[in-house]
Amino acid sequence: MRRSPWATLAVLALAQFIVVLDVTIVNIALPHIQADLHFSADSLQWVINAYTLLFGGFLLLGGRMADLLGPRRVFTAGLLLFGATSLVAGLSNSPEFLIGARAVQGLGGALLSPAALAILTMTFAHGRERNIAMGVWGGLAGLGGTLGVVAGGVLVDSLSWQWVFFVNVPIVIALVALVPVFVRDVRHAAGRRAFDTLGAVLGTAGLMAVVYGVVRSEPSGWGSFEVVGVLTAGVLLLAAFVVVESRSAAPLVPLRLFRSRALSVSGASLALNGAGFLSMFFLTAIYLQQVRGDSALEAGVHFLPMGGAAIIGAMLASQLVRRVGTRTVQFSGAILSVVGLLLLSQATATGSYASQLLPGLLVFGFGIMGVGVAGQITAVSEVRPQEAGAASGVVNAMYQVGGALGLAIVTTLSITHTTHELTHGATQLQALQSGYERGLLAAAVFAAANVLLTLATPQLQPTQSQLTEATAAA
Repeated sequence: MRRSPWATLAVLALAQFIVVLDVTIVNIALPHIQADLHFSADSLQWVINAYTLLFGGFLLLGGRMADLLGPRRVFTAGLLLFGATSLVAGLSNSPEFLIGARAVQGLGGALLSPAALAILTMTFAHGRERNIAMGVWGGLAGLGGTLGVVAGGVLVDSLSWQWVFFVNVPIVIALVALVPVFVRDVRHAAGRRAFDTLGAVLGTAGLMAVVYGVVRSEPSGWGSFEVVGVLTAGVLLLAAFVVVESRSAAPLVPLRLFRSRALSVSGASLALNGAGFLSMFFLTAIYLQQVRGDSALEAGVHFLPMGGAAIIGAMLASQLVRRVGTRTVQFSGAILSVVGLLLLSQATATGSYASQLLPGLLVFGFGIMGVGVAGQITAVSEVRPQEAGAASGVVNAMYQVGGALGLAIVTTLSITHTTHELTHGATQLQALQSGYERGLLAAAVFAAANVLLTLATPQLQPTQSQLTEATAAA
């Protein structure tokens, strides 16, 4: 049966839409989740980080499985896992239950997303049609991130926080039914059937241990047996991961890729970009509702201009890199990110949204996309064509992992400062406000480090194909 490639694209893009939607829609529900399930201030970030770390940690393994088992099969498995764990997350009655569900949901996304991209690239021939398809793919994903803040507000205010997870279930059921009809079972020629599962487990477990150690430093202290033990275990696991990757015949992360200065530096830049973004989003979602007193819907609407700025920023960045080069755009984006975070850090509990929050959100939205588009292009510029997919997977995983580690550090600093203010006589509102300011200033430090890092990236004039794929990825 002949299948329309554009119908295939619609199925793939809708799947990617809900994966991206899930990040923003859940952030808006965090204060309600915290109150209902009695999350502590330091553990709430795991609702985001459990998903992000598993997604980033298993992203490359998901791509490898798609290559060897067939992308349609892995795509369907990822959809089913994502939908089932969305249902479980919505039924959660304890912090531990929800965090576990979010972790497995991230694993489902790590299977679904690279498999969908593999199907897309095999469905559309290289050239104009693939460029259009990648543009649609990236546009709908960006739309998912933007609409998620409003959809989350509507669902939380009109129903309950559980519905930010339940909403995925009927969409997944419909997509699973449509896959056999509209998605062809395409696959690469079978190669060596080797899965570096050990590498994925070691890497992800090591990262989770490091993040957990950072998070526990606030209530337990950096010198406590618990924190030192967990951080040591994390470092040992990550060292074992490097050893396994260096000896594997089919490594999850080909370490030779890091001989490319462009990939190493731009990957680190994207990781810092992720740290700034996730930290800002997490802190501001809580600030809007717990300090300013916004409803969930009002908070979502207040985020909406940033999403619009990000979409416009991606389009502008894709034009500017052709004219002034990637390094100039990446550097400018990092500068704007710093400015946006500094502006946001000055917001007060009673100040005007239009004067105190909106400028920072707009500037930050523009800035992160300048770094994202230019960084994606630069990261894969020096690798061989046959390794471009692996390189792209590595830098996307670095973005996710950088976001999780950055969120852990920034949130820990914010909570520590909030606790300090409370013990010195500040009211709850004053302490939360001060902690928010300290957290955003810490995120601005990540963005400032990115400014310096981008100076070490090469100046490139990308081709149209590079440009389209980078814009969609960003």
